[in-house]
Amino acid sequence: MRVKVLPALVGAAITGLVIAVAPATASASAADPTYYVSLGDSLAAGYQPNTNQNEPVSYTDDLFTTLKASEPTLEHIRLGCSGETTETMINGGKCAYPGATSQLDAATRFLAAHKGKVKYVTEDIGANDIYRCVSSGAPDIGCITQGLNTIRTNLTKINGQLHDAGGTEPVYVGMTYYTPTLASWLSGPSGKAVAVATAGADNLLGATITGANSGVGWKTADVATAFSNNDFGNPVDVPGLGSLPHNVAQICLWTWMCTSYKDIHANPTGHQVIAKTFLPLLTKPGGGGSSGS
Repeated sequence: MRVKVLPALVGAAITGLVIAVAPATASASAADPTYYVSLGDSLAAGYQPNTNQNEPVSYTDDLFTTLKASEPTLEHIRLGCSGETTETMINGGKCAYPGATSQLDAATRFLAAHKGKVKYVTEDIGANDIYRCVSSGAPDIGCITQGLNTIRTNLTKINGQLHDAGGTEPVYVGMTYYTPTLASWLSGPSGKAVAVATAGADNLLGATITGANSGVGWKTADVATAFSNNDFGNPVDVPGLGSLPHNVAQICLWTWMCTSYKDIHANPTGHQVIAKTFLPLLTKPGGGGSSGS
């Protein structure tokens, strides 16, 4: 299984663009590689708090394993960067990409250099733009409004440029987010109010992402619904925690929020859920997605 982790490959791809314009003296070999490019923040990078490093446990790695089973020449170009926002994705500053100024710059260069060879592009971005607005208690409405406006503007720019660079060959899929702060439900009445309010804020984030994506030819995987974002009924028994609303239970079972780490990231099971949400949009013609509901 070949998994290539950019930044390392970016430098070669950018400085060696002649690869993409080799003489057309023969048809492409059946063994020529094709590519899956994954972009985004720490979810795409595979961050896990129990190892304190990016691990190959991301939903992107799960997707690659599944896709490669029927596409042996597929290679995975991992560009995800922990802590990335829509602004740093454009301007850089979080992760280094040799020969490029930012994740967006690295991705567009790679897509342009390998036009016709990239089959899939996935992305998760935007949560870090507004998480600060909901992470310290009741949501800050002004902060959320400003953050959503930033996400809408930046995501339209980011995904428009990616689509322009890659052309019509790849399938482009972004995602909505689950709501880590649903775990506040466990802390009593005030925490329950925070859980309800932040689930609502996540709906707004999902609608913003989906709207920006659809305007530039991207699909959206409905991860918020896969995590039952708005289902405060249908209780589920969670070991050690008792009976919890369905959405709270999913956060406890599929992220690190209800463990001693109190960490927002999906655990390996959660990443598998995210991958299963993406997969039909990548493999079924005409598949579509919507914001969390």
